[in-house]
Amino acid sequence: MAAEQDRLPRDVTGTDTDPLFRDLAARVGGEVRFDTGTLAAYSTDASNYRRVPIGVVAPATVEDGVEAVAVCREHGAPVLSRGGGTSLAGQTTNHAVVLDWSKYCDGVLDVDPEKRTAVVEPGVVLDALNDRVGEVGRGLVFGPRPSTHGQCTLGGMIGNNSCGASAQAYGKTVDNVLRMEVLTYDGCRMWVGPTTDEEYDRILAEGGRRAEIHRELRALRDQYALAVRRRFPDIPRRVSGYNLDSLLPEHGFDVAAALVGSEGTLVTVLRAEVRLVRQPAASALVVCGFEDVFDAADAVPEVLEYDPHTLEGLDDKLIGYEVRKHLHPEVVRRMPEGGGWLMVQFGGADHEEAVGRAREFADSSDTVRRRDVLVVDDPADQARMWQAREAGLGATARVPDEVDTWPGWEDSAVAPEHFGAYLRDLHALMEEFGYAYRSSFYGHFGHGCLHTRVPFDLSSPSGVEAYRRFAERAADLVVGYGGSLSGEHGDGQSRAELWPRMFGAELMPAFAEMKRIFDPDDRMNPGRLVRPGDGRPSPLDADLRLGPSRRPLETDTYFGYPHDDRDFDRAVQRCVGVGKCRTETGGVMCPSYRVTGEEEHSTRGRARLLSEMLRGDLIEDGWRSDRVEGALDLCLACKGCKTDCPVNVDMATYKAEFLAQHYEGRVRPAAHYALGWLPLWARAGSLAPEAANALSARPLLTGLGQRLAGLARERPVPAIALRRFSDALRRRGSHGGNRGEVVLWPDTFTDNFHPQIGAAAVRVLESAGFRVRVPPRTPCCGLTWISTGQLGVARRVLRRTLRLLRDDIRAGTPIVGLEPSCTAVLRSDAVELFPDDELAAGLRDNVHTLAEFLHSHAPDWDPPRLDRVAVAQPHCHQHAVLGFDEDARLLERTGAEVDVLDEGCCGLAGDFGFEDGHYAVSMAVAENGLLPAVRAADQRALLLADGFSCRTQIEQAGVGRQAVHLAEALDLARRGALPRERPERAATRFAPPRTVPDYDPAEIAEEAVRAGRRVGRS
Repeated sequence: MAAEQDRLPRDVTGTDTDPLFRDLAARVGGEVRFDTGTLAAYSTDASNYRRVPIGVVAPATVEDGVEAVAVCREHGAPVLSRGGGTSLAGQTTNHAVVLDWSKYCDGVLDVDPEKRTAVVEPGVVLDALNDRVGEVGRGLVFGPRPSTHGQCTLGGMIGNNSCGASAQAYGKTVDNVLRMEVLTYDGCRMWVGPTTDEEYDRILAEGGRRAEIHRELRALRDQYALAVRRRFPDIPRRVSGYNLDSLLPEHGFDVAAALVGSEGTLVTVLRAEVRLVRQPAASALVVCGFEDVFDAADAVPEVLEYDPHTLEGLDDKLIGYEVRKHLHPEVVRRMPEGGGWLMVQFGGADHEEAVGRAREFADSSDTVRRRDVLVVDDPADQARMWQAREAGLGATARVPDEVDTWPGWEDSAVAPEHFGAYLRDLHALMEEFGYAYRSSFYGHFGHGCLHTRVPFDLSSPSGVEAYRRFAERAADLVVGYGGSLSGEHGDGQSRAELWPRMFGAELMPAFAEMKRIFDPDDRMNPGRLVRPGDGRPSPLDADLRLGPSRRPLETDTYFGYPHDDRDFDRAVQRCVGVGKCRTETGGVMCPSYRVTGEEEHSTRGRARLLSEMLRGDLIEDGWRSDRVEGALDLCLACKGCKTDCPVNVDMATYKAEFLAQHYEGRVRPAAHYALGWLPLWARAGSLAPEAANALSARPLLTGLGQRLAGLARERPVPAIALRRFSDALRRRGSHGGNRGEVVLWPDTFTDNFHPQIGAAAVRVLESAGFRVRVPPRTPCCGLTWISTGQLGVARRVLRRTLRLLRDDIRAGTPIVGLEPSCTAVLRSDAVELFPDDELAAGLRDNVHTLAEFLHSHAPDWDPPRLDRVAVAQPHCHQHAVLGFDEDARLLERTGAEVDVLDEGCCGLAGDFGFEDGHYAVSMAVAENGLLPAVRAADQRALLLADGFSCRTQIEQAGVGRQAVHLAEALDLARRGALPRERPERAATRFAPPRTVPDYDPAEIAEEAVRAGRRVGRS
């Protein structure tokens, strides 16, 4: 529940919202939020538009959603249903009470594999639905599969009439919805679907609002049937306009289908019965190179004669952007010669049939056989090749040294036989407006549907005026080809104003009448698509998220943001709202969202709050905002978004910047001093380690100290080693040398807590022929000061380190880092704090991980044999900045069977898991993936985790296993010291494991959800 003191007493229009809030809170189960942080998080979607909502309701059940609409009706408040919030045309942002179905109303109520149907609630995510369906009916799925399948909801797909590449085989969402339970704003709740004459008569005999709606829909159909048949384009991807054609007799007077694609402007969808399809048992992919994308589009009609399962296309701009952004380099290298490509996938009952169809096409098609063609039959290779096409948004939205691109004309469609000519004319129009040089063409070529992002200038009056003129001209162009303004994304605010150009004056009254029948007072997503009567929808150039009037807060920042024109606002605007941070599996991003389910605790939600902070009219206290600090508090600073986000949002850096600005000249939380200054406290503890460990092992003393230091009382304090690694190496010296010298970086964690890792690395490097040393004095990367936002101190620490290493940097002496988080600072954060410093750049270029160094400087070294399964947990900063490929390659050379976990963040995340208030979230993140994987690992498997946080989380969880560093594994193998079972037992440990209290994972998960609701709102 929203905290009273953080709730706006009036909305942005000045209307008193207190009575509405009170009634919703009293009558609706779930969550009712009218606080500024929530309003900021929901103020936009993946489109160009921004509208601050009145409030947000996350109903606990469908019945609570029905009650929420009733309360809104009593107060005359408009309503907007929202799923994943990934819409590109502005249909899920409005000044209304937002019903977020995605948090709780995500049930799969029934799956019937024999009838191939499922009944679902509106908030279920597509991938979750298909996972559930797969458990019951092997091979069955819901057919349409947009690129946002990991975060889009079925309710949102129904609202937009979504498609995706699989629509080539299975059709649009409208073709896969059988029935829907819907609710009108005035309270009529009913199941709708195809309606026979007998059913129609029965409905009319029952009387009431349901009968009235059906009677008026029949009259609407009869009046406009000829116009609908004449004006609706007969193409595979007509998504624009209400589906009036579904009301025609030849389509069964299908009211459910008529409501699909209505973008929440007519009804609230409560449940849906959907059709399931069986996927081919096998597939094969043919990638065809053409001279350019226009030639590729010309070839589509002939390719369609071979009945492909999927037919996608892309141009050389997209591939060029992927090269510049280092996306999928192996895939790019395998692309056939050309300047445009078709990716043609064939299905079959088995591998032989699928491959046979692919090769027949490649060998017999007149258009293709003269081209450079690649046939891919391995499923894993096919998945990798598809990455080139699926990277469309990430590759084109934000490209180094290029202007940004935006949606707005990203989704037009024509008949496939006209596609090549349409692309040429659209390209010529873009050249006229100066947009062509930056706009890549890709999309669902088999259905004549184009995706592109255009470099509109949405920040200046002249740029916005040009955007309008282009949209109008482009609309006339696509209509001239008998096409549709939208081919799958819907029209929203971007294209609804252009409906008259597509449907003409004769059909616009029909759309207005459809709106009047269901929503006569325009309370359902008002102003979108069409208004009842003669009112016009919201203009396409109004309510722009950027817009000429926007004047963001300007501040001198600590980080240089070299990839964002040295502008923090531009960095924050990287977020385009696609919502990949809301996925539940795969990658690292976003651990806090995955355990809290809170939009505000996703990367996207935090980016929205920062954007609103800089804007200043909703969040008015700028860098001092406690509301923004609350949203950032549960950010683990894992940096997963830096790699997993399609546009590389780096929320860890933004959080550090915010904390630096927020606490400028002010006393900080105690944990910032306790954890941020860890290098000093660890050094002090190393002067008397026995005493320090004895004290930290006493619960009474430790508990008191943790409370005073702002630390989680459940967390044991890690034991300090009896001797620092750097001290031991300086005394010992190095015994290698025929390959040259290397500097081993003595990070705080290795040096003071796990010196055995440093010692193992020395032995491995010496065995490879290197002379190893550490710097003459202890350096520091400043990691702990960065993560707590003490950036002034971090800069001073790094300057000292750069001076200390000046000679080695200039001499090109290789520096090997063992702790991934510290190595990532040297590789990335240092140059962002000092973007113009040659020494910082030199340090970045000289720093290597252990695996990188051994491969690049000792390629002929024969590593020791492991010959067992190695279960590896890459550190999040390694995943985001350094990569794990070289580690996996080195492990494979040892004979290890490498199982690289894809279970996300460990949850400890440096200082995060030690801070008071973070314990439940930290452990819930670990239980979300890592710890179950560790428990399930074979007892003979080697558990690898280079990150101190990852190893500590595994140790403290008390799962009966511990992880070792890559250096330890290599050293133990070199010495033949690995036991058959639980091989980590052979690794040196200076203290017995310290564990957290016993806990119930289910209770921890519930507490994490509560923490997500609470943090920032109290």
